[in-house]
Amino acid sequence: MKLIDKLAWIELRDKTILTTRSRGKDKYYIPGGKREQGETDEQALCREIKEELSVDLKNNTLQFVGTFQALAHGHETTGTEVKMTCYTADYTGILKADSEIEEIRWLTCADLDKVSHVDKLIFDFLREKELLK
Repeated sequence: MKLIDKLAWIELRDKTILTTRSRGKDKYYIPGGKREQGETDEQALCREIKEELSVDLKNNTLQFVGTFQALAHGHETTGTEVKMTCYTADYTGILKADSEIEEIRWLTCADLDKVSHVDKLIFDFLREKELLK
């Protein structure tokens, strides 16, 4: 089984979660991405969020939320899974779609049909903690 190792930034507001949709994609994803060779979680997440959303995460506020694993969206026939290590963090700047990101959207658990398999697990986890409606 192939495993895709990704990091994600959980940003909640009024019991909704920040998601992004990349150009040409049909699903929304919690922002983040893959680490480059030698990067720590913190370095990779800060770089990815800056590239995608034009904001700077405050390193000293990074807090681990959890690690979630599920079938990777678009890889159902290959059995490839994605492992998503999630953090919260404060940020500076104004959220703005950048790089490959076409749209930013705040979602709730009513939008589960719009997100990937692993994001559904994260949404359910946050709902159980009463952080997401």
